[in-house]
Amino acid sequence: MADWDIRKLRVLRTLGELGTVTATAEALRLTPSAVSQQLSGLAKQLGVPLLEAQGRRVRLTAAAELVLRHADAVFAQLERADAELAGYLRGEAGRVRVGAFSTAIPALVVPAVMELRRTRPGLAVDVTEAEAAEACELLADGAVDLALSLAAHAPTARDPRFTRVPLLADPLDVALPAGHRLAGAPGLRLADLAGEPWIFGSSGPWSRITTTACEAAGFVPEQAHAAADWHAILAMVAAGMGVALVPRMAMAVVAPGEGERDGRIAVRALPEDAPRRHVVAAVRRGAEEAPGAATVLDALRGAARARNPDSVQLN
Repeated sequence: MADWDIRKLRVLRTLGELGTVTATAEALRLTPSAVSQQLSGLAKQLGVPLLEAQGRRVRLTAAAELVLRHADAVFAQLERADAELAGYLRGEAGRVRVGAFSTAIPALVVPAVMELRRTRPGLAVDVTEAEAAEACELLADGAVDLALSLAAHAPTARDPRFTRVPLLADPLDVALPAGHRLAGAPGLRLADLAGEPWIFGSSGPWSRITTTACEAAGFVPEQAHAAADWHAILAMVAAGMGVALVPRMAMAVVAPGEGERDGRIAVRALPEDAPRRHVVAAVRRGAEEAPGAATVLDALRGAARARNPDSVQLN
C-alpha cells in the first residue's frame, strides 16, 4: 500500500487549486523550495510522477489528478472527523451508557434523554435497566459509564474508584385503599398505620426501605403480602389487601386507570415523618469531567429539579 502523507497531499491540492509553486508557497506560508521538496517526497512515496514541465511552469500529471480525486474525499472525511471531535469535546457527540433502576428510567432518565435529543442530537445515550445494586456492579465492570442507584446501594463517598453525584431525595408517600378510615384523615403520620397489614417486597432494597422507615416511626410493619412490582402492589392496595409505602417517582410508571386515578387508591404524603429515599448517580472517578458523561449528568440534574424542586439534593 502507498504511503499517504496528509501534509504533502494538502500541498498537492493547493497547487492544483492555485496553479503555481509560488502561489502555493504563499498560501501555505512555505518557501517555494519547501513546496518542491514536499511534492517530490510525495511522488517518491506514491511511486508515480505528479508534476510535468510545461514551459517555465509545471502542471499536474494524470496520476496527480487521480490522487487528488481521492484526496478530496479524504479531506472531506477529515473535516467531518474534526467537526465530530469538536462536538465530542463539547459534550455534544459520542455515546454514554447508563444503567438505572426501574423507577428512575421513566422519572429521570427518559426526560433527560428527551432533552438531550433536543439540545445535543449528536450525543447517544444507551440505557440498561438494572436493580439499584446491580447498576453499580455494571459500572464497576465497565459495562456502563454512569449508574443511577439508591444511596444505600451506591459506592460510598470514600470509595476511591467512583464519584457519587446526589440527584434527588424522593419522598415516600403511603398508598391506602380509597375507603380506608385514614384515607382522608388530617395530619396522617406513619405511626398511625402501625396496626395495618403491609405490602412490600420479601427481600431487596424496597423491603429494607419500608422496614427502616416504619421502624424510625416506632413500629415494625406486619407484612401481609410480598410484591416488588408497583403495578402488583397498587392492585393489592386498591383491592383493600393492605397499605404500602410508594416512592413518588414510582407513580411515573403507573398507567392511566391504575391507582388513585381510578378512585380506588388514596395516596397521602407524610409531611410529619417525611420519609425519603435518596437517588444518586455514580461514575468512575475522573469520568465526571468527560464531556459526554458531564452533559448527561447535567440533564439528569435538570430532570430531578423538574420532578421535585423541593427535594433535589444540593450536595
